[in-house]
This record gives sequence, C-alpha cells and structure tokens, in this order.
Amino acid sequence: MTDTRGPQSAQSPKYAAEAEAPQGGAGALPGERQPQQSQQQASQPYHPPQAYQQGSQTGSVRRPRTGARTTPRTRKARLRVSKADPWSVMKVSFLLSIALGICTIVAAAVLWMVMDAMGVFSTVGGTISEATGSNESNGFDLQSFLSLPRVLMFTTIIAVIDVVLATALATLGAFIYNLSAGFVGGVELTLAEDE
Repeated sequence: MTDTRGPQSAQSPKYAAEAEAPQGGAGALPGERQPQQSQQQASQPYHPPQAYQQGSQTGSVRRPRTGARTTPRTRKARLRVSKADPWSVMKVSFLLSIALGICTIVAAAVLWMVMDAMGVFSTVGGTISEATGSNESNGFDLQSFLSLPRVLMFTTIIAVIDVVLATALATLGAFIYNLSAGFVGGVELTLAEDE
C-alpha cells in the first residue's frame, strides 16, 4: 500500500506553537492552567465578586428608587386576653387599693388643715351652735366633733373597708371574666408599634 498523506515532517501551525512552548508547561494538556499562573494567583489575596463595582460608584451616593416607600411600615399584632389569673389579680388589686387608701388619708388630712386655716370650722361651728343652743346648753360643738384625730380615724376605717372590698370585687371580677371568656373568647386587643 502507498501512503497518500504526504511527508510526515510537516506539522500544522497549531501543533508547532505547542512544541515551541517552554519546558515549564511540558506535560500540560491543551486548555489546562499553567503552574506559574496558579502560583501567581495564590500569592494574591482573594477578592469576592461584588454586586456593584466600586469604580463606577466612586463619588456617588445610592438613592432610593422613585416611588419607593421611605417611611417604615407600622407593625400591628392582634391578641386576645383569654384568661385572667385570679391570684395575680387579687395581689395587684390589693396593692393598688392600699395605695389608694393611703392617698385618701393624706388627702383628708391636707383638706382638714386647709379648711381649718381658712376658718371654715369656726364659722360653721358658731352658726350651728347658735342654731342648736339654748339657755341651758351651748349647742352642738362642730369643732370638737370634727377634730383632726377623729377625721383621720374615720378616714382610716373607710380606707380599710375600701381595701377589703376592692380586693374582693377584683378577684370576683377575674372569676366572672374567665367564665365569660370561655363562651365568647375574651377581649381582643390590637397592639401597634410606636412610630
């Protein structure tokens, strides 16, 4: 048989360029990275890709899109009070009623001092004693009846009764609320975040 391919010494320009490549790249397949390039890249730090190129954004400030919302949305939560603990309601109502009783006693004492300094008791007491007095007796003495210790004693008794009643009524109200919440589901509250 005769060889029709012609002389074998002639090589294509593509293979001739690969044959003249330096010895550092010997053994590398076509399309494979050269070792020198991988060492050069390993010496440089890794930079992750960025969504916005810094070169194009130099000196410029990002602005919101036209029509974009600039005010934050107010978050709302809808909750339901399904049960009130009677023990906690009793404790809170007891402390609040004690504070209210102390305020009542202090207010009564301050009011009595102001009225005594204005002369209300002496004026009204003189009028009542003249109206109820006779030749044998001087009449009803309002100033001795409405003295400060007696007024404070009456106010303290009223405050103690108020503490007992308020605590009992609040605890009873918690039981009644729990019973009614079992039927209707309780009170619904909508809580909104402060703007």
